[in-house]
Amino acid sequence: MTALVAALFVVALAAPWVVRSIGRNAFVLLSVPLFAALCWLLATRRGLDLIHWVPSYNLNLAFRLDALSLLMAALVTGVGGLVVLYCSRYFEAGEEGLPRFAGYFLAFAASMLGLVLADDLVLLYVFWELTTVFSYLLIGQDGGRLEARRSALQALLVTTFGGLVMLLGLVMLSTVAETWRLSVIVTQPPRGPEVTAALVLILVGALSKSAILPFSVWLPSAMTAPTPVSAYLHAAAMVKAGVYLVARLSPAFHDVAAWRVTAMALGALTMVLAGWRALRETDLKLVLAYGTVSQLGFLTTLVATGTREAALAGVALLLAHALFKSTLFLVTGIIDHATGTRDLRRLTGLRRELPVPFWASVLAAASMAGLPPLLGFVAKEAAFTAYTHDGTTATVTLAALVAGSVLTFAYSARYLWGAFAPKPGAEPREVHRPGPLFLAAPVVLSLAGLVAGLVAGPLNAALTPYARTFPEGDRPVEGLALWHGVGVPLALTLLVIAAGTGLFLAREPVARLGARLALADGQEVYRDLLYRVDRAALQITGYTQRGSLPSYLGVILVTAIVLVTGALLLGSPWPPAIAHVWDAPAQLVPAGFVIVGAALALRARRRLTTVVLVGVTGYGTAMLFVLHGAPDLALTQFLVETLSLVIFILVLRRLPVHFTEKLSPVRRVTHSVIAVAVGVVVVVVGVLATGARSLPPVSVVFPKTVADLHEHNIISALIVEIRSWDTLGESAVLGIAAAGLTSLIFLRHRAPRHLPDPAAETSPRNVWAWSPEGDEEEPPPEWSQAKADRPERPWLRGSETLADERRSLIFEVVARLVFPPIILLSLYLLFSAGSSPGGGFAAAIVAGFGLVIRYLAGGRYELSEAAPVGPGLLIGLGLALSCLTGLAGLLFGGSVLTLGVWEGAVPLLGKVHLSSSLFFDLGVYLLVTGLVLDILRSLGAGIDGQVEREARPGERREETVV
Repeated sequence: MTALVAALFVVALAAPWVVRSIGRNAFVLLSVPLFAALCWLLATRRGLDLIHWVPSYNLNLAFRLDALSLLMAALVTGVGGLVVLYCSRYFEAGEEGLPRFAGYFLAFAASMLGLVLADDLVLLYVFWELTTVFSYLLIGQDGGRLEARRSALQALLVTTFGGLVMLLGLVMLSTVAETWRLSVIVTQPPRGPEVTAALVLILVGALSKSAILPFSVWLPSAMTAPTPVSAYLHAAAMVKAGVYLVARLSPAFHDVAAWRVTAMALGALTMVLAGWRALRETDLKLVLAYGTVSQLGFLTTLVATGTREAALAGVALLLAHALFKSTLFLVTGIIDHATGTRDLRRLTGLRRELPVPFWASVLAAASMAGLPPLLGFVAKEAAFTAYTHDGTTATVTLAALVAGSVLTFAYSARYLWGAFAPKPGAEPREVHRPGPLFLAAPVVLSLAGLVAGLVAGPLNAALTPYARTFPEGDRPVEGLALWHGVGVPLALTLLVIAAGTGLFLAREPVARLGARLALADGQEVYRDLLYRVDRAALQITGYTQRGSLPSYLGVILVTAIVLVTGALLLGSPWPPAIAHVWDAPAQLVPAGFVIVGAALALRARRRLTTVVLVGVTGYGTAMLFVLHGAPDLALTQFLVETLSLVIFILVLRRLPVHFTEKLSPVRRVTHSVIAVAVGVVVVVVGVLATGARSLPPVSVVFPKTVADLHEHNIISALIVEIRSWDTLGESAVLGIAAAGLTSLIFLRHRAPRHLPDPAAETSPRNVWAWSPEGDEEEPPPEWSQAKADRPERPWLRGSETLADERRSLIFEVVARLVFPPIILLSLYLLFSAGSSPGGGFAAAIVAGFGLVIRYLAGGRYELSEAAPVGPGLLIGLGLALSCLTGLAGLLFGGSVLTLGVWEGAVPLLGKVHLSSSLFFDLGVYLLVTGLVLDILRSLGAGIDGQVEREARPGERREETVV
């Protein structure tokens, strides 16, 4: 199952290329993987895949196939394959955005399949959010329409809100249950008030996903999406996710009143109100949209009831709904395609023009209305039977379901009448007849609903295992059957038909009455809520974000002081005496440098002086590491401190030389008090941390652990092997920081910049190249003349763009000569990290110093000569290599980031020891090198470009492009 889900994601990645190569006919080919997945699932029927993802945190890739997940997976793959086939004729040849749509659609199908198969709560939530993201992209497929963008954003906000609330509930539930495995939680359910609170939070997420009140507002708005999206996401897949989650947890928690009563009440209320709203809609898709919301309420009520009869009826109706509602959405797309409208007031006489869609709609609408011999009738009869027993709750629920079924019958008839019946006064429209491939999906789905109703016995055998997960009731379960004899359920069905027919015949007065009795419009409530949230956010931001960096820092420091001091006073043990002041008297010397540097930095008035003095404190700290016997930490501290000085100096070019702000005495005293308090708290915490230790430090086991890993450098092994997950997370943060840094300087892109060489335009190896966008700067005229006067090859070709007074021949020669040794040194630090100080991080900073020297010597264009690749490419490759190295552990070690070691003899090199941590560290090396390059392009070359443009009189100022 893991391979199946992964394979569908691979297909999704390839889908855009396939559609771009073949055109819309590629959808026929792309439907094959989904049908193949369906065949595999039906052949397997039961199974469990368990891969240890992060064993130390008990996180696993767990997929389980049982009766419920098989039903949902069959809908995801079967209906999904038919809808993909339908896309091959729904979209026009060469339609814009079609490759992107194909990728998103297949990715959504893979995410939905992963969701229904997931047996781990973390995995379930990941796939849950992936369906949210891909549904947003699919609903907003036509990004040029404001309505599509608004609808997509609305769906994203509502379902994401529910997902975040659900995440809190999942964490609480797993904490109490002491496991993330869903099957374990269901078979051994915990109890307690924490569990009740967790279930309510999870229910919020489920209801928002399935558009149950009060979250039903997003689904009708999502009808702006293309019809295939509506037929799949909003009939067979995404909206069923919430119902599926309720159905999955109900066997374990049906006796929790807050869970059962809330889900049943909101489900029944949704069924009635949405069904009533469907009776006054004139857009065929909106009729189906509100009908879908109504049926989702029906499904939620059934699966939350907690009895075997209701559960069996619920999963049967879940299957029936997917079949008949997908059919009707697809037919609506055909009608829209053939006539150019979905307004039922303008459609007339299509029964003769579109006979095949008409009969497919008749079968689907009859199943939705609950007419025999369709599957919808079988499921609805089972639902009525489940509540025909004593009890107030059962009676009230049955009354709500009957009322909702009456409305369902009425809007089913309204759909058929609106789509196909002749109407007086409506002008006939020119109809484009659909081809066989366009008709295949709705025909197959409608016939499936008919066949399933006729062979209810085998279907009962397939769905009963899920019903048996609920406790046995007082009476035996009758099961699914086309005919149960004369009884209360049949009488209720006849009542539904009679009352529904009456509502349909009185459709005009009913629509007027519905308009008068309409409750608050959901869209208005949503917009008002969104406006109030925006306004509150603006007010809070106005109070808290004053634009003063000292104020922000002061709030952070004061908060830290209060929290830490409170913890110290309330519970921390105080040692009887200070353990020791220093390890060696020599440490007093660098400590003195740190103190003096910090004190002088407080009194300095020049920004550059302050930066240098702050750097002195950093170098002093590095010396303390040296004296303490930590060469790796000292090396990294020296390198980072030096790079920080370079960054500060680059930024200071755009700031005044002196500090211009004069602090008032009150602010000066306030700053001093905060600074002293922070220093005292940090010292006290350090003393307590060293003196309050009662157990041996964890570091005592590091030597043996590192030896077992076949390494010699503890620090390196700690970073890339023992704490590799932390390192991977920190690498991702560095990538995000690089993007944030770039956004401060560049508004468009950050590609390497080159200048054209007019004297060598035809040269195949040209240092300068025109950009196809045509927005590059022309070389200064004096540079062209200077180049013509210098036939010899320069030491740094980029330096030729510099004015003579800015050039230094000695610096250029030194930069050219030391650059290769610096790169070699960085590679040595990378590959020798297992046995000596170094590592990918330190090595990358050393390589960055080589780039800094080339930039300082030759200017911003020399930077592109030294590193002709973009920083984004390096950052992406580094992060990808680290992640792929971790995933390789699944193949060789059974879990992510499992260490792999290879030792062997290599000709000329002798004995070689290779570890997977080397490739992980190589990823860190590439990422950090890309970060340094990004800093130089942004704060170095980017600011250079701004300065040059500002120095040219009359030039239009625009976004920086590097």
